[in-house]
Amino acid sequence: MDSTELSTSLRSVISALYKGLRRQMGSATQYSMTELETVGHLNRNDSLLPSELASLTRIKTQSMSQILKKMEEQNIIARTPSSDDKRKAFISITPFGKKMVEKTRYERDEWLKDSIDNSLTKDEKKLIASAIPALKKLAEYK
Repeated sequence: MDSTELSTSLRSVISALYKGLRRQMGSATQYSMTELETVGHLNRNDSLLPSELASLTRIKTQSMSQILKKMEEQNIIARTPSSDDKRKAFISITPFGKKMVEKTRYERDEWLKDSIDNSLTKDEKKLIASAIPALKKLAEYK
């Protein structure tokens, strides 16, 4: 298989797997991918400015403002005014937001574990495990 065929096949399989994982997020189905990505960034960082979140998710600051308003109303995020500049507020994830992240992660991990246990042979599991370092390299490629 040449690189073009490999890339097409890999993209197709990853897309299908991603869709399967997305269907397992029962507790977060009302959120868009950008909203979930925003929560993910906040879960990995203590706090970020709205402009930083907009940049990380590749959307306009105005769109991020709408997302943050919705998430604040649902107690997923909290705003903390900057001590240096009162016009700025840092955004952080709330304990409720962290629980949501943990629950969706658990739901996806359980589905994937069940899929692996019920559809792959021992040799296929070893093959997938040996491919993880290479897949990680692809994911980190700039």
